[in-house]
Amino acid sequence: MAKTYLDINCDVGEGVGNEPNIFPFIASCNIACGGHTGNVRTMERTVRLAQAHGVSMGAHPSYPDRHHFGRKRMDITPTALQHAIREQIGQLEAIMQQQGLTMNHIKPHGALYNDVAHNRELALVFLEAITAYKSHLALYVLSGSPLEALALKKGFTIKREAFADRNYRSDGSLVPRGKHNALIKNPKAVLAHVLRMAQEKLVLTVDGNHRPLQADTYCVHGDTPSALKILMYLNQELPKHNFLLKQ
Repeated sequence: MAKTYLDINCDVGEGVGNEPNIFPFIASCNIACGGHTGNVRTMERTVRLAQAHGVSMGAHPSYPDRHHFGRKRMDITPTALQHAIREQIGQLEAIMQQQGLTMNHIKPHGALYNDVAHNRELALVFLEAITAYKSHLALYVLSGSPLEALALKKGFTIKREAFADRNYRSDGSLVPRGKHNALIKNPKAVLAHVLRMAQEKLVLTVDGNHRPLQADTYCVHGDTPSALKILMYLNQELPKHNFLLKQ
């Protein structure tokens, strides 16, 4: 039986330092570009490593809030937020261009990711900030979120994202990180979660219901404590279920 390509992505360049270990097991990555963490040195190093392993690279802009690692909603004007987003993406883009490389996608980080997924006003601010990239880059969006439909309406190419190591609530949003059941840490549980999404187009929510879900890419957070174990296990087991993990 022919195998189906399944894209696994990771957020990287966030100070964990595990990129050399995880890059052999993923297809795409989202590089921190100075908003929540990261600097020129970390971006340059991450880009080199990703290139060496044939991993597609995208920008991972955030609220400009290093103190909270971009994981708290920020009171910021639309103009200031757009400036911060453009500056972050532009910095990574310049580094990649110096090495003759091009970005593949954009994925917002943390609280910004969740806020633009569900807040139409903020989503419009974000989409305007990245309009210059919509003709040639994909935008990673939370699958099933209002942002998915809005971005398509605005002419963006999207990739619907699902989360391999996060639990979902009944409305399709992620369980907040402050909750005890936000993360899925056991590799076998992650595999079952991914297979349900990839094969059945369903996600099991924390209240025990199944919700329809379509995904083009699946995220394993690079700073999840068991990230490497999860990725190694997925790479071992998913091909047994006819999934191809590297193009």
